[in-house]
Amino acid sequence: MNQDLRTVMRHFATGVCVVSTFSDSSGTREHDVVTVNSLTSVSLDPALISLCFRLDSRFLKDLRESGVWGVSILCGESEAEARAFARNAESRRASLSETPHHLGERTGVVLLEAAGWMECTFRDELVIGDHVMVIGEVVELGSRDARGPLIFLQGGFHTLELETAQLP
Repeated sequence: MNQDLRTVMRHFATGVCVVSTFSDSSGTREHDVVTVNSLTSVSLDPALISLCFRLDSRFLKDLRESGVWGVSILCGESEAEARAFARNAESRRASLSETPHHLGERTGVVLLEAAGWMECTFRDELVIGDHVMVIGEVVELGSRDARGPLIFLQGGFHTLELETAQLP
């Protein structure tokens, strides 16, 4: 059943984002970032979003401990960053040192130069099957001029050119 579901879900296009958190071990803050495509808006008032991670995710462990995370919504020109942060933790940390970023003012999490970004604080979680859905309250956010998004579809990255037609 899992392979059948994966095959069907390959036909559902999703946006791509990079999520960041940190751990404080031995008095040293160590940032980590990971590429995800499970971002969902849950509520506008209060502003809540959700993300899903595997139950055994080291990133999830750090996120739970820090209680904060950042989301950088990637544009079409960011495929290299999406690929870099889809690797193992050691490779992701090495890539972070080479990627332009800044720390969020409210949470101290890493934010990339992206189409949109949010800083979140932990609100709740729900274990569902082999994943954990974490829900965060958005405490700061921002966006840049609209650029075509980075899309994940059929196992690969794609870009989408935006048309500037206005609705009546």
